[in-house]
Amino acid sequence: MSELYLMVTISDRNFHRRLLAFYKEYGVTVTMVTLGRGTATSEVLDSFGLEAAEKAIQFAFVTGREWKEIRSGLEKRLKIDIPGTGIAFVIPVSSIGGKKQLQFLTEGRGFEKGEESTLKDTKYELLANQGYTEYIMEAARSANAAGGTVIHAKGTGMQKAEQFLGFSLATEKEMILIVVKNCDKNAIMKAIMEKAGLESKAKSIVFSLPVTETAGMRLVEDE
Repeated sequence: MSELYLMVTISDRNFHRRLLAFYKEYGVTVTMVTLGRGTATSEVLDSFGLEAAEKAIQFAFVTGREWKEIRSGLEKRLKIDIPGTGIAFVIPVSSIGGKKQLQFLTEGRGFEKGEESTLKDTKYELLANQGYTEYIMEAARSANAAGGTVIHAKGTGMQKAEQFLGFSLATEKEMILIVVKNCDKNAIMKAIMEKAGLESKAKSIVFSLPVTETAGMRLVEDE
């Protein structure tokens, strides 16, 4: 059994459709895509005769075995190592709220979740949700969560929701990121699943990622 990862790919916006087609070859079609902008200084851009780069950020779930194959293809076929092409990396997923949600996000590719995977000595977890902002935050706050950050994104492969969840999902998405204490994570995830989960009109999906280091969390630590 392989560990589950969130694969993040950052590329030029004109390149992301090619990446979507590439990932589809590996059975990865359920992704979230949001837009960003490069942060290189104007001096650096001018010295290379470049314009500010518009970026696309893609999120998808893969197993450790799948990541090895995908990474090899990214390097050998898409030449992602060439400067300016893009980067890809994976983050271990510690938990996903619900079996149906797990099957949807992994597209039924045979992954079986074992014990919850965590990194040692992590004090915080990043909870990511898809759904109605107000419902999710109301549910999260009921379990003592603080504020969150909303990212607007577009989903691909949403037709798979009908197969695994029993209903369709809208293409346009909001991703809500909440950093919480590790000891509070299960209660907050449970509250979101019960009050803003698949049985609610929010129909949100929640998963968690281990956070190894933080900055700016002093007030939370003091509490």
